[in-house]
Amino acid sequence: MKVKPLHDRVLVKRIEEEQKTKGGIIIPDTAKEKPQMGEVIAAGGGSFQPWAERHAMRKRAYEYGRQMVWANVARQYGEVFERARGESFRKPRRHRGIRPLEYTKGELPGIKLDHLQRLTDETGLLQHAMFTIPNYDEGYTVDDNARAVVLTVLLEELGAGNMPLVRSLQSRYLAFLNHAWNPETRRFRNFMGYDRRWLEDVGSEDSHGRALWALGVVAGRSRYSGLRGFACRLFDEALPPCLEFRETRAWAYSLLGIMEYMRRFYGHCAAQDARLDLARRLLAMFEKNASEEWVWFEDFLTYGNARLPHALFLCGQWLNDGHMVDAGLRALEWIVQVQRAGGQHFVPIGCHGFYRKGEPRARFDQQPIEANSTVAACLEAYRMTGEERWWEEAHRAFEWFLGKNDLHLPLYHAGTGGCYDGLSSDRVNQNQGAESTVSFLMALAEMQLSEHLIREPDTEAVAEEPPVLPDVEKETEEALEAASESEAGGE
Repeated sequence: MKVKPLHDRVLVKRIEEEQKTKGGIIIPDTAKEKPQMGEVIAAGGGSFQPWAERHAMRKRAYEYGRQMVWANVARQYGEVFERARGESFRKPRRHRGIRPLEYTKGELPGIKLDHLQRLTDETGLLQHAMFTIPNYDEGYTVDDNARAVVLTVLLEELGAGNMPLVRSLQSRYLAFLNHAWNPETRRFRNFMGYDRRWLEDVGSEDSHGRALWALGVVAGRSRYSGLRGFACRLFDEALPPCLEFRETRAWAYSLLGIMEYMRRFYGHCAAQDARLDLARRLLAMFEKNASEEWVWFEDFLTYGNARLPHALFLCGQWLNDGHMVDAGLRALEWIVQVQRAGGQHFVPIGCHGFYRKGEPRARFDQQPIEANSTVAACLEAYRMTGEERWWEEAHRAFEWFLGKNDLHLPLYHAGTGGCYDGLSSDRVNQNQGAESTVSFLMALAEMQLSEHLIREPDTEAVAEEPPVLPDVEKETEEALEAASESEAGGE
């Protein structure tokens, strides 16, 4: 076969080396060197002239090869992972989890305080956990201990569980709030290290509002006079600073505390004045920012959202102000619609970005505090209006804890009695911290307390009348008696 190479190429035939040494020893292939000599069989007719084209080919080959250097390969992997992660946020992968119960009377889970007790030490309620183990590094907060105080009063009303244990926990959490009060700044501190050293002199406005809420619940609803006397004293000291607050959620929590306090002490003039002032501020915020498309108090949704309309319509009911009631119920109706996926299950605003007006909402991570606040607000709306739809919305939000959510995964752990810290795009956060556990237990207690309000679907709902005002003189005498008992040592 005759071959003619192109341009300046040559065809060379390799000259094979001897297979044996002079002594006759056969050389194995693995020991042979590559042939160094060859015979020219044919040569091309001349050199390759178009150097520019040849250079361009070489450059294109180099650039194509650069796509596979390690830095570029790593970047491409990163882009693939980001696309996959973004897709999981838009279309979360469903897991095969437990089927949520269709609740009727008697089918709610039982109250289990094992994990709450595990998170509580001699100082108070620890803030975080690593899986189910208390995380000492994160210390304590007024936020969590205030929520826990509210929970213990709900358990008191239910008469559920080990009541001596509930009383013990209740005293411990209240003692923490008392220690958190800073008389020099007239504010609550919030964060405390595990070494019992406060990490700040003044906590957030929200934490102050939550503390006032807890004290109001004890003063207005606890059956124990010694606890009521303590709560009344600290409530009176902590109330005036609330009028200086600028945060809407701090107003809402303070209002909820004031309303609870006034269940028993309606004639408290300072509480009446603070309630009217803060309620008007909240209403003004709503009127300033609400529109047909965005029926809300602010230009963004963050955490504990349902507490805002809850506080407003509750104040409106007690003040006999129909405008406040209407605004609060409109806002609550809008937020439950926003937090609903295709009309089927509860989808709270995610904490990774929240939801700002005109921007995409964050779907994850979803937090138990949102389900808790929605349950409480919707049950209060049901008690006030008698409309069955509010019970259904409370039911929808509570089912989120037991698996009727984006991933079909339960957040409540029946074995420990704790609640996972949140729902991510592909899993639950395995830590069972204080906020999540107390949020679940509060929602469960609220649902159990509301069971006697459930009406048959075809029963005509009748709105409740505004609450009957108590005898001011009688309640004032009772407050003084409770305070005296507290000073003498209480129970």
